[in-house]
Amino acid sequence: MRQRGFGGRTVLTLESRRAPELALLVLNYGGMPVVAPSVREVPLESNEHVLTFADDVIARRFGMVILMTGVGVRMMLKSLPGAGRRDEFIAALARTRIVARGPKPVAALREIGLTPWATAPSPNTWRDLLTTLDLRRTDAPLAGLRVAVQEYGLPNAEFEQELLARGAEVTTVSIYRWSMPEDIVPLRRAVWAIVRGEIDVVILTASIQLVHLLRVAGDMGLEAAVRRGLDRTIVASIGPMTSEELRHHRLPIDLEPSRPKMGFLVKEVAERCEALLQAKRNERAETPGSTTVWVQQR
Repeated sequence: MRQRGFGGRTVLTLESRRAPELALLVLNYGGMPVVAPSVREVPLESNEHVLTFADDVIARRFGMVILMTGVGVRMMLKSLPGAGRRDEFIAALARTRIVARGPKPVAALREIGLTPWATAPSPNTWRDLLTTLDLRRTDAPLAGLRVAVQEYGLPNAEFEQELLARGAEVTTVSIYRWSMPEDIVPLRRAVWAIVRGEIDVVILTASIQLVHLLRVAGDMGLEAAVRRGLDRTIVASIGPMTSEELRHHRLPIDLEPSRPKMGFLVKEVAERCEALLQAKRNERAETPGSTTVWVQQR
């Protein structure tokens, strides 16, 4: 039997790769999904740096390889020419300390028969990754260690600086970049829906989704209106990295799930939807005209 947690309220999702799965979850919890894919993962035009990285791994020039995303691992393997070269690279990785940021790179490694030396605990942020490395510094001190970091769609200068501060020699490897979707019409419609007050809940599963939503709104001359709309809407964030982006833009965070998983996120926001909306209405009624951002404490 379907849960009726959302009670027919409209739920905007900006997920791209797993958009159908997320929309189905919203439906199963009684919501009306509004789907606006916001991100496209685009392989870099040249893969020369990936081939160089593979050569360095095969030559055992790195003491540690840090893998940030599952999609990056898969794209990296696809970019290697020929099955022989791919097998040689996988065999070399097996002899290297592999550190995975979370379950997605772990799953990608499992597909090729590899297990990471270390994995960051939930919620799998780069800070959790750094803590894991610090806890295991007796086994693998970073000072003087050559470390390769497979990046996600944008560089992470903070993480790189923290590794450098610990004495590591860092090489970053970009596999793909985040780009706008080829069709931005759904995003434009989502902007108008937020502005018109037609959205009750916004679900964010990655920080870049917010960045692209605001960029489209800015191009339409509606960023300020979208910000006001989000202040009236329940904003559900998948976890710390996405919440950090929301704070950066001084936007509300009404809920983070108990675990940074899509299923937990939808379930928990559905269960608390009515209470959160009522609390937000009460807050706004008590402070008419206020621009203060209300944040639901976990």
